[in-house]
Amino acid sequence: MLYRIIEKHNISPMIVQSLIYVLHRLVEAGNTVVIEEHNLEVIESSDWVIDLGTEGGEAGGYLVAQGTPEELAKNMDSYTGQYLRGLR
Repeated sequence: MLYRIIEKHNISPMIVQSLIYVLHRLVEAGNTVVIEEHNLEVIESSDWVIDLGTEGGEAGGYLVAQGTPEELAKNMDSYTGQYLRGLR
């Protein structure tokens, strides 16, 4: 089964760990989970990240980087990678 989850609002820090647990359980059960999210804890716990940007609107929607969170953290062009490295 494919689950697609779209961030509607910022996730409350109180439920992030519960969400991550549920997402991993879905994957462990053989499902595919695609999530649009900006929370760094969720991104760090992901198997694969697709970073689109570089900005929003007409300046966005381009593939900036993809890979594991560790690989994105090494990508100097990725704003997400910069956040993962703690530079932003």
